[in-house]
Amino acid sequence: MIEGFMIGLSTAFSITNLLMVVGGCLIGTFIGMLPGLGPMSIIAIMIPVAISIGDPSTALILLAGVYYGAIFGGSTSSILINAPGVASTVATSFDGYPLARQGKAGKALTVAAIASFCGGTIGAVLLMIFAPMLASVALLFHSAEYFALMVVGLSAIAAFAGTGQVGKAALMTILGLIMATVGEGAMFNLPRFTMGIMDLQSGFGFITLAMAMFALPEALYLVLDPTRSKSGDSGSSGEIKDLRITHSEARAIAPVIGRQSIQGFLIGVLPGAGATIASFLGYAVERNIAPKDEQSQFGKGSLKGLAAPESANNAACTGSFVPLLTLGIPGSGTTAILLGALIALNVSPGPRLMVDQPQIFWSVIISMYLGNLILLVLNLPLIPYIAKVLLVPRNYLIPFILFFTLMGAYIGQNNATELLILVGFGVCATVLRFAKYPLAPLLIGFILGRMMEDNFARSMQLYDGINFIVARPMTMGLLFIAAVLVVLPSYRARLQAARAAKRD
Repeated sequence: MIEGFMIGLSTAFSITNLLMVVGGCLIGTFIGMLPGLGPMSIIAIMIPVAISIGDPSTALILLAGVYYGAIFGGSTSSILINAPGVASTVATSFDGYPLARQGKAGKALTVAAIASFCGGTIGAVLLMIFAPMLASVALLFHSAEYFALMVVGLSAIAAFAGTGQVGKAALMTILGLIMATVGEGAMFNLPRFTMGIMDLQSGFGFITLAMAMFALPEALYLVLDPTRSKSGDSGSSGEIKDLRITHSEARAIAPVIGRQSIQGFLIGVLPGAGATIASFLGYAVERNIAPKDEQSQFGKGSLKGLAAPESANNAACTGSFVPLLTLGIPGSGTTAILLGALIALNVSPGPRLMVDQPQIFWSVIISMYLGNLILLVLNLPLIPYIAKVLLVPRNYLIPFILFFTLMGAYIGQNNATELLILVGFGVCATVLRFAKYPLAPLLIGFILGRMMEDNFARSMQLYDGINFIVARPMTMGLLFIAAVLVVLPSYRARLQAARAAKRD
């Protein structure tokens, strides 16, 4: 291991590979800032460039730099204009955008940058130490466990609901699950609920739905409320201030970053789980364990609510390289594209990669740490300039938001029907927002619904029914955790009500 590490160290620190890390991080960061253009799109575009390089280590370092650079920069559009173009940054907008509305865009971007750096760095260290061992653990998870893991994610919807909105959140989650059934089913490749529209055969696009739930309603809100359209940030005077985090704020978010970096990495190790589930679960866990007075701040501009998903999703991105490099199993769509690039470069990922080609395995891991450091150094000085987007008068910013919203939806599926779906859902989402319905649970139900259905169908086929719940103890354990997460909020509320009544 030490010999392989030293070989990887010399490979990663070559001039060519250092330039590739910097170039990949820059490209990924700026592409990630644009809503609708996620890491999958840019990595697919960069594959011919990587193959033309020839050296597998250099090519993979470039693609890895683009990957975590895009995740790192993806939080910017979520924070500034409430337009998460990547699934893993949806949870970032829950508290990041309210902070920007309060005139704290600089502080929000600083916290996001630090949390991303810490999550990616801790993930890289854990990857270096535990990669071989965690690869064998990942093999223990089958489709039944993945189904149960999705149920755990759905059971945490109470964390995304405001005070007294658990019923509304459950209703929106069910609506999201229903929307996830549109298109070809998991068990039979036949279209469902498409109303004869061919463009719906593959279902609704995530980017279209994310834009419709967050970005488009915000633009319509700005039109409908003229007082919000007169100037930039509420409370901002033309200069981005408050970039630094105080000592007390750093102490508050440090344990959150530590916990969610480890949890996010472990979730990322599981093939098929990925950064999206890690970010949602990270947010839900931190809200549920927060003191009662702090729970009410989640969704309104909590620094903990911003740090949790940012550290979790970056750690999960690093963790997703464990099954990719040690087992040859892609854990997400992005790592599936990276697997294709590895095969095109005549590299066979698997248990022997660490022994046969240590320069590839270890140089990629070391470049992850270097990349996160470079991203932090590049992004922190740019925060005051990036945050100036919010100083643009709202009547000029609205067309900007609408342009990127429409372009993101069109590029995501490459057909004009998505624009009609976007406008229709956007209007419905605006009405629901006026009615005080939380929109995040709908998106969570949609994202997890398709994965949950696929794994449930696979488990049913393998075990000839729902016997897999009883046959697999790990599945039962995860479902028990889900039940506890459902019951616990109402139990705590009743307990507090009983104590208050007793005091009275």
